Amino acid sequence: MHIPYDRILETITEKTAMEREQLEQRIEAKLKQLSGLISREGAAHIVANELGVKLVDQVSGKLKIGNILGGMRDVETEGKVLRVFETRTFQSERGGGQVASFVIGDESGSVRVVLWNDQAVRIKELAPGMAARIVGGYTRDRNEQVEVHLNDRSKLIINPEGAQVDARPLYERKKIRDLTEHDQQAEILATIYQVYEPRFFETCPQCGRRVRQQDAGFQCETHGAVQPEYSYVINLFLDDGSGTMRLVCFREQALRILGKAHEEFLSYRTAPESFDQVKNDLVGQIVKVVGRITRNELFDRLEMVAQLVYPNPDPKEELERLERMQ
Repeated sequence: MHIPYDRILETITEKTAMEREQLEQRIEAKLKQLSGLISREGAAHIVANELGVKLVDQVSGKLKIGNILGGMRDVETEGKVLRVFETRTFQSERGGGQVASFVIGDESGSVRVVLWNDQAVRIKELAPGMAARIVGGYTRDRNEQVEVHLNDRSKLIINPEGAQVDARPLYERKKIRDLTEHDQQAEILATIYQVYEPRFFETCPQCGRRVRQQDAGFQCETHGAVQPEYSYVINLFLDDGSGTMRLVCFREQALRILGKAHEEFLSYRTAPESFDQVKNDLVGQIVKVVGRITRNELFDRLEMVAQLVYPNPDPKEELERLERMQ
């Protein structure tokens, strides 16, 4: 299982009286002691062990969503449906298929659930507010986030008998100046003031993960040799009056913020000069964004990875929000 570094630190500080700064100093000392032999995450694991902190309370049975980690198998959890996304189709050397996804949450957090092929058909049965139980799922890390995937051996039980699930709010509105790297789902309202050209990369048509070129073809770690599709990411800078922040938008959110179709976006790969007008149109636009905050170690700054972008926020809704806050 993969436990993110920030989560390790959060667990240690919750279970001890140690301040985060003091903990990071201890981890740095362990890194120097074992220079070149261990990663930062490994050093954090060692420090947790030295302090007697158990990083994972439960790895089997029915899990709270906040306890789900990358690399788990046979995952069972239950939550309230918070968002439902559209089904999309794909083609690969092994044939065609379809994939759909939705988000469930409980009082400990939320997670995206990905449905493959026959499971994807059931997305039509789901709506926000329903309860859903997952049995026999497995987890993957995608874009630095954990997802629960369901295949033909997994079970999706909709509105199971006796289910009583309270989900915490999916996200909280914040000012950029108040964001921290512990914010996993925060919402901001800001103005775009800088846009960079999109970057394109090859992905597996079945699982969507990045593939690597080997010899004359491309290889997916899970599905072997594949005929890759192209995905993309676009970077923007936002300003909300309290501060500025880089926003990273992968495929779905890049399409939302530009209001483009996938095929149209792909045209910028072969004709990058045609993106100049798009950049001009975006600068000065106000957007509402829900995302996860990460730290860019190279530039030592916080950045937001977009989870949901609203390119034209409703002015009436924003005024009502301001009135409620007064």
